[in-house]
Amino acid sequence: MLLRNLNSTLLLCESAEPGKNYIIKQKSGNPIRWRPNVLQRISNEQLISGRLTDVFTRQKRAYLSDPNPSKAMRIDRLNTLEHIVLTHEQAIIEALSADFGHRSKHESAMLDIVSTLGAVRHLRKNLGSWMKPRKMGTPLALQPAKSYVQAQPLGVVGVITPWNFPVYLSFAGIATALAAGNRCMLKPSELTPRTSALMAQLLEDAFGEELVAVIEGDASVAKAFSALAFDHLMFTGSTTVGKIVAKAAAENLTPLTLELGGKSPLILAPSGDMVQAATCAAHGKMINAGQICVSPDYALVPAGKRDEFVDAVTKAASSQYPSVLNNPDVTCVINARQMARLQDLIEDARAKGAEIVQVNPAGETFDAQSPKLPLTMVLNPTPDMRVMQEEIFGSILPVVTYDTLAHAVQHVQNNERPLALYVFVNDAEEKHNVLENTVSGGVTVNDAMWHVLNDNMPFGGVGASGMGAYHGQTGFDSMSKLKPILEQAKLNAVPLLRAPYGATFEGLLKMLKKIV
Repeated sequence: MLLRNLNSTLLLCESAEPGKNYIIKQKSGNPIRWRPNVLQRISNEQLISGRLTDVFTRQKRAYLSDPNPSKAMRIDRLNTLEHIVLTHEQAIIEALSADFGHRSKHESAMLDIVSTLGAVRHLRKNLGSWMKPRKMGTPLALQPAKSYVQAQPLGVVGVITPWNFPVYLSFAGIATALAAGNRCMLKPSELTPRTSALMAQLLEDAFGEELVAVIEGDASVAKAFSALAFDHLMFTGSTTVGKIVAKAAAENLTPLTLELGGKSPLILAPSGDMVQAATCAAHGKMINAGQICVSPDYALVPAGKRDEFVDAVTKAASSQYPSVLNNPDVTCVINARQMARLQDLIEDARAKGAEIVQVNPAGETFDAQSPKLPLTMVLNPTPDMRVMQEEIFGSILPVVTYDTLAHAVQHVQNNERPLALYVFVNDAEEKHNVLENTVSGGVTVNDAMWHVLNDNMPFGGVGASGMGAYHGQTGFDSMSKLKPILEQAKLNAVPLLRAPYGATFEGLLKMLKKIV
């Protein structure tokens, strides 16, 4: 199944010959060159040795010819991104669903379309103020000089994105790079080939490769991509791959933003609302089939409330998803390999003594070939089980019990620092205890995951869950050089600090020791 541009609407096309270019006429008569990227068989060796270096060199040259685009030009580029998403929304949703086997159109609209529009519009709205010089204080010893910081484009930014939200994560990264005045090369996931091919066509047709280029290919291409001497590299994906990217980038001392994952806990505090926590847990584990880096990975609940929590999650999941297999609201697991991994996690836990509770309100039959996974809770998990060692990234929820809230906090702190933490709490002291004594990339109190969509706040991990942050001004700043500038006044005392030194210098030195 391929993607075709016809009369400004991208449609799915069933047949095309690989390796050919197609000229398609719109009703307006304007030709569009379409290449079926999904079927093209360009060898990785050819791509690595040729196109990667060529595109990077051309983008670097283009940056040097125009190193600081105007505010108007940057806004125009953001407007173009917005136009792409609005004009081709249906084609994007169809491509996403085709890549997943089935993806809820409502989830795609909310999590890839609306999220992208929100990110682009936030950047556009605030761009002018972020570009202005930022006045800084000047020490008394250096006055009457004035000090300020000026945001300056870095040059060529690389963006590597995963398959779970391929449009949002790609477009948000590109939008941030363009807002900061940079040029951008995108390496999307090979696991969503139709969506990647669509993005390549739309972005390169709109911008040209010297401004925005999309590099399709497998892991070997991603490795070569991350080894380019980018001025900044942003990677979103697993911790394991993040380490590989960081090693490759280190050869060029390329600054990094690593958005990774980990085991994000959902804590039900003793004072927390049981139904609210269970509802959010069910939603976080079933939306996008739980294939979200900030999905609640496991739940920490008071020992005496475990069974009540399990019942509440079961009711919430059954209410939100009364059936699974043929329910259009339920997204498929991305591929058979990921499904097998999830099933192995469940079987490993079962073999090691866990109780497995599957939420299957319609009594459907699931087998190894089923593309969807019902919400599955793992009770009595132990540290040696894989579900407690690996990021789950699916609709499996281990339920861990604790005796006191201090024990729950200790459990979080004894493990790698998570990308997100969710606490359901109504007591101020309990909330303070959790927030002050845990370290995580971000927190949502009495809900789950929604802190990610607030572009006024930075989003990023800590430790094993990431390095650096982006979204909004934080992303703009990370993809800019915040250049400190001191402008000296004509009349100043600096000449008195130069050699030859004598009594005047010693007097000034004595005074400086008091005022600095």
